[in-house]
Amino acid sequence: MSYYGVGDGWCFSCGGFAGHVKLMFINGAALELVPPVTPVGMGKSTRGAELESMEDLGERQVAAWMKQVASVPGVGGRKR
Repeated sequence: MSYYGVGDGWCFSCGGFAGHVKLMFINGAALELVPPVTPVGMGKSTRGAELESMEDLGERQVAAWMKQVASVPGVGGRKR
C-alpha cells in the first residue's frame, strides 16, 4: 500500500492486489457519502473501496472523496 498526504498528514492510501485494487481514505468516516469498506487494522475512522475492475470505479465519487479527504487533517497532521 502506498500512502499519500497533503500538508503535514497522510490522507489516502491505495494498493493493487491479485484480483482487486484497494482505495483507503484516512478519516474517511467523516466524508459525505462514507466509503463502504471498513478495513481491518487501519484505524477506526478509515474507510475505503475495493474495486475488482475498472467498471467498478465511479470516477466522480472517487474524485469527490479525494477532494474532501484532502481538506481535513490527516494522520500525523495538524488542524487546518
